[in-house]
Amino acid sequence: MFGIGIPELMIIMVITLIVVGPHKLPELARSLGKGLAEFKKASNDFRRNIEEEAKTAEVKERIVVEAAGKESVEPVKTNEATPDKACA
Repeated sequence: MFGIGIPELMIIMVITLIVVGPHKLPELARSLGKGLAEFKKASNDFRRNIEEEAKTAEVKERIVVEAAGKESVEPVKTNEATPDKACA
């Protein structure tokens, strides 16, 4: 966890307890937890939006490729006589 061991974590907790005080510590922990939950929700929403945009772009690209493939497969219609009609 970020290279923080148990001794470092204990020192951070003691300093936080001294600076904030025992009465405000639960309120601080609660607001920190809410902030982290909000951040996680926002990052998941951002990730989901990026994935949806990537899928949409992929589908659009497939449609373009398929449309280009169909155009090249269709025969070209001209007014010139074909060999069968030329003999008749």
